[in-house]
Amino acid sequence: MQAEEVTSTAEQASAPTLPRSAVLLFACASGLSVANVYYAQPLLDAVAREFAIPQAAVGGVVTATQVGCALALVLLVPLGDLLERRRLMLVQAVLLSAVLAFVGLAWSPAVLLLAMLFTGALGTAMTQGLIAYAASAASGHERGRVVGAAQGGVFLGLLLARVLAGAIGDIGGWRSVYVCAAASMLALAVLLGARLPRLAPPRRRMPYLRLIGSTFLLLRQDRVLQVRGVLALLMFAAFNVFWSAMVLPLSAAPHLLSHTAIGAFGLVGAVGALAAARAGRWADQGFGQATTFGALVLLLLAWLPLSWLDSSLWTLCIGILLLDLGGQAIHATNQGMIFRSHTDQHSRMVAAYMLFYAVGSGAGAMAATAVYATSGWPGVCLLGAGVSVLALAFWAATARQMTRALSAGLPNARRSSKTG
Repeated sequence: MQAEEVTSTAEQASAPTLPRSAVLLFACASGLSVANVYYAQPLLDAVAREFAIPQAAVGGVVTATQVGCALALVLLVPLGDLLERRRLMLVQAVLLSAVLAFVGLAWSPAVLLLAMLFTGALGTAMTQGLIAYAASAASGHERGRVVGAAQGGVFLGLLLARVLAGAIGDIGGWRSVYVCAAASMLALAVLLGARLPRLAPPRRRMPYLRLIGSTFLLLRQDRVLQVRGVLALLMFAAFNVFWSAMVLPLSAAPHLLSHTAIGAFGLVGAVGALAAARAGRWADQGFGQATTFGALVLLLLAWLPLSWLDSSLWTLCIGILLLDLGGQAIHATNQGMIFRSHTDQHSRMVAAYMLFYAVGSGAGAMAATAVYATSGWPGVCLLGAGVSVLALAFWAATARQMTRALSAGLPNARRSSKTG
């Protein structure tokens, strides 16, 4: 048996198991929630035409959404540890439905940008709130599996959002995408109200500002959160190095692919959703560190076939598959590990963890386009491989500390000068 913290056989036998229908609900609801954040990406040209927004400025629609995402991580997601989770999810679903309707009815660029900001905020709050909800509803012996399933739903929702938005937009225009999204979130609110498992309300009440401050206190004190967060930062940076730069060579000669065709490559990575569920299960069984090592190796190996993009699109597909398998396995394992402690602070844990995601994603995207401008696709692949090597080296340097912390059952121990 690994030296990680593993629930005993007796505890596993006596602990209740979350029904499969509830796990499926968390996965589907998480996917529908996160999709709202990404519907705009394939619709930007249509939005630019209707509002006469210059092509160079229409990216502000996506920027507004991302600003909302960042605000939600700090200001909204931690509310799950302060308020009754089921009621909070219902209120957010109804508000999100109303905001999506405003996007579909937007009569000026200013209204559109404001509505997109709230779409990003509420979509992110619901997505991460549902993951924290799933972690709290699951027993210790199945938490990794349940969180992995919810994260798999997020991944599929992210991938399919662009495909659905393009298809619905071609039929009924870009506004119809958001009208349909508003209706789907209203229907989801009814389903969540009827089917979400009821949990005990938070044991402690605290002022809102203290709640927000305690999120950053977790970042300073929780060693597992720090280590797994840095791994997430590096992994998401590598991810966005690829996804941010991929459109540049594929839309140029000799490929000259359309945006629809380029977006379809994202579906190749759908297998990563399966990896997330499986990785979460392995983390439950005590193999989180071994799973992380294997996933980091896949992340590094992916850059070899990705570097052959100019020679073959088949090798591109293989590289995307390896990249998404490795990345989703790391992400699910990270969340399975950080949720083992602080059972009354899961919302703050996921908010703090996703801040690493935000930093890594932004840094990877900016670095990728800058490197492509000077060194082309080979430079992008070298950058991605370098970040992947750095992640593997960081894992190796912290593996012994992580093993000791998990085996001692002290993942929330304050970092000492020896472990710093």
